[in-house]
This record gives sequence, C-alpha cells and structure tokens, in this order.
Amino acid sequence: MAKRQGKRTILFDRPPVILGQAAVVGKREGEGPLGDLFDEVHDDNLIEEGSWEKAESKLQKLAVSTALKKANLRADDIDTIFAGDLLNQCIGSSFGLRELGIPFVGLYGACSTMALSLGCASQFIDSGAAKYAVAVTSSHFCAAERQYRFPLEYGGQRPPTAQWTVTGSGAIVLSDAGKGPRVTSLTIGEIEDLGIKDANNMGAAMAPAAATTIRHYLSDTHTNPDDYDAIFTGDLGEVGTTLLYELLERDGVDLSRNHEDCGLLIYDREVQDVHAGGSGCGCSASVLCAYILKKLREGEAKKVLFCATGALLSPTSTQQGESIPSIAHLVCIEAPKN
Repeated sequence: MAKRQGKRTILFDRPPVILGQAAVVGKREGEGPLGDLFDEVHDDNLIEEGSWEKAESKLQKLAVSTALKKANLRADDIDTIFAGDLLNQCIGSSFGLRELGIPFVGLYGACSTMALSLGCASQFIDSGAAKYAVAVTSSHFCAAERQYRFPLEYGGQRPPTAQWTVTGSGAIVLSDAGKGPRVTSLTIGEIEDLGIKDANNMGAAMAPAAATTIRHYLSDTHTNPDDYDAIFTGDLGEVGTTLLYELLERDGVDLSRNHEDCGLLIYDREVQDVHAGGSGCGCSASVLCAYILKKLREGEAKKVLFCATGALLSPTSTQQGESIPSIAHLVCIEAPKN
C-alpha cells in the first residue's frame, strides 16, 4: 500500500508500470521539433468531424486505442479510465470515450490533468483496486479559443505573453506488473492564487503553483534537483518558466540546470508563431507520451519529475473579473527495472 512521505507526497509500495502510451496531435504540433515522435499527426484539425469539439473527442479516442494496442490490451481489459479536458463539463472526454465501455472517472485539473489522471490511476493500481488503468487528457486550439477567448473569426490580436493551445491528446496504460517505466510517487498540489487576472498570461498565473508543488516534493523526499535527470513542467512557457526560477531561487533552489518545460519543447518559437509557447491539457500529455517516456524506455534518463500545471479559470470567472487560481500536480517516473 502507498504511504505518506512528509506532508503532501505519496510513495507507491507497488509502483505501477507503464505498459503503453500514445500521443496524437494536430498539424502545427507535427511541424514542431517533436513531430517525428508522435504516434499520429493529423493535417486536418477537424479530423473528419463536424466541429472542433468533436475533433477533440476523437483525439482522445485515437490516443487511448493506440495506447491499448501498444500495450497488447483491449478496452474490456481495463478496470478504470481517468480522463479530463478543458471543455465545459469535460465533454471532450465523456463523448470521446463513451463507446469504449470502460468504468470512467472524470477529472478536471485544467492543464494539470495529465499528472492528475496519472496520479489517480497509479493510486488505483497500487491499492489493488485495479489491475489495468488508463490516464488520458486532451485539448484543441480551436475549441479552447472559442470557449475561453474569442471565436477564431474575430481575429483578435494575441499579446506576447499568450500561449498556443496544443491540439493533441496523450494516453497512458498502467498495470500492476510488467516491463516499462514506473510511477513511484505523487504529490497532489494546492491551489495558488497571486491575483493574476490576465487570461492571456497563463504562465504567470501557473508558475506559483509549480513552485509550491516542486518545493513540497523536494522537501518531503529530502532530495534536490540534481537527484533527477530532468524536471519537466507542464506548460509554463517562456514567461512562466522565468517566474518559476525566480520563485524557487528565493528558497535556494536552482532549477535551471536540468529543467525543461513542455510548452517550450513542443514548438519552435523561432519559426512557429506561438508567442510564449504551448499550453493546454494536450501539451504536457503529448510531450510526456512522445518524448519523456521515450527517454526513460531507451535509457537516456533514469528518474524524472513530471509536474503538470493548470489554470483553474472559466469563461464565467473571467467575465466576472475574478483572478486566476492555479494548481500543479507532480509524479516521479523511473526507468524500467533491469
């Protein structure tokens, strides 16, 4: 059974094994630096569907189906699936996965949902409540813009602090046995709110949550950044990454030597017009499944931290002038045992 380490961290007694994973993305993501690593790249962002929202649901279904195939499992082998997205009432997940017939746990952690779903699925595996579980999330640029900002037809100007919502989905299949990277610990984050109100500056809103969660994890486990091959944050982008370094430096923590941000990895900002970087649930999810886990499987890394970050705003809260609360959840993933 899992045990508590320090105040916020959970150590898994039987670390769940990642049997398979998949990342399915859109055209712009496929044109970025990680393009060759994704399982599927779709040039048509509608993916032959009638709306952006239906396209996002299809991304999740494709990602889960591909991950199951790579794990040599079928949908009816899975005990529980943990899923969420950015759309109202998480319809990207519920509509996309409704035909699979898998017991469903819907989650909302905004862009932190990949770490949240992976952590919850890992707890089910470690406790014996499930033998096989799936964690999945997604986002879609057009669907997110329509919901949170303006219809694309509006043609609004994007400020330099804005980030580009990734069109993509990442899915992971976990088991209580087998060969593959292992999820060894989890830190559930707390809500941070430093009063940021600019919906076009997600990095500034989320950086405090990332700093708090990473700080708590390092304290709970009595480790420092150099104990890990890499520490990945979800989608802070350029602005949020700079703020993260500043916040942690106040506590004597230097993250700059082995930190990478998924929002800065997925696009080439010199060539692609994405301003401060990538964002959205699909950002950290697709980078984790295509890039980070590949490093662990191939021996390029032995132990990494994956800290996905989310801005807990809604169109209603923004219109009412509320600030933007944020959250960050963290999992430690280690390379397969020899």
